[in-house]
Amino acid sequence: MTMPTPASIETVGLTRRFQSGPKTITVLDQVSLTIPRGEFAAIMGPSGSGKSTLLALLAGLDRPSDGSVSIDGEAIEAMNEDRLALLRRRKIGFVFQSFHLLGNFTAVENVMLPLELLGLPSPRQRASELLARVGLGDRGHHYPTQLSGGEQQRVALARAFAPDPPVLLADEPTGNLDGVNGQIVIDLMLNLRRDHGTTLVLVTHDPTLAALADRTIRLRDGRLVDHDATATPTGASR
Repeated sequence: MTMPTPASIETVGLTRRFQSGPKTITVLDQVSLTIPRGEFAAIMGPSGSGKSTLLALLAGLDRPSDGSVSIDGEAIEAMNEDRLALLRRRKIGFVFQSFHLLGNFTAVENVMLPLELLGLPSPRQRASELLARVGLGDRGHHYPTQLSGGEQQRVALARAFAPDPPVLLADEPTGNLDGVNGQIVIDLMLNLRRDHGTTLVLVTHDPTLAALADRTIRLRDGRLVDHDATATPTGASR
């Protein structure tokens, strides 16, 4: 499979408000930032600061109240649901804290799914290769309930990377794992990301993990308070 060029991400005045009875709650407030191609950006901030909301808006899983989100210069907030679904399928991988595997699909079938949706060749072979890469080459026939939490997250990681997305978004990917399994998942994710040159945006509470990023983006009360670069993007060139 030919690997795509990693994608850049830009937000301008990104704002998300919710109605709670008569009150309007602003969860994200005028966030403007640019994430260059191939960068690994960590998003940090206290609970309720808007981290997961920002990630959902970047993925097109939620719509902004104001402002814009662009992937490679293509504004996604104006897309209809069909175009958004196609963009996510082609350009964005997502790793959730709670795995989000399909319970009636085996591990290999879960990894095959995005490949089949895109009509890509040899989906079972590609899925099996990725499962082997994350140390689960002999577990492809198992269902999620037959796998540990760490194993399920490794399947989810293989699924996210299966179609070689230019962007990977990860929301607390180790939040439900113990320290050992969490480290295994992080090492695998960073190795896969480095090999693929993927643009990675990751929400985390872990300062040790954030220190591995090219840049840390800090939010507080829905506002951007810091987004200084800490290193040269490690995946910017191939």
